[in-house]
Amino acid sequence: MSEKWKSLWEQYRYSALILLLGLLILLIPGHKDTAESPALPEDALAQILARASGVGEVEVLISETGVVVVCEGAERAQTKLDILSAVASYTGFGSDKVTILVLDGKGRSQK
Repeated sequence: MSEKWKSLWEQYRYSALILLLGLLILLIPGHKDTAESPALPEDALAQILARASGVGEVEVLISETGVVVVCEGAERAQTKLDILSAVASYTGFGSDKVTILVLDGKGRSQK
């Protein structure tokens, strides 16, 4: 029986070592920095859009059927087009599934 185990070890030792190394790597805990990464995709998209030129305060809602963005600056055609492009790229929704509304100074949306 000992010869059989020796033979198996000789034949599969590198595979066994790679498997053990992989298991050890899986056991190492990963470091997640939750302070920098937003919890929701809406938050991440809103943070990016708020940094774009011409865009002020932003609120984003993403559902299974589309995206609604309410923000300052959306009354300008170029800003609205930039927002539409960014939202479509981020979410994969077509322009017909993205609604962009203007946020007035009082925090209310206008179409």
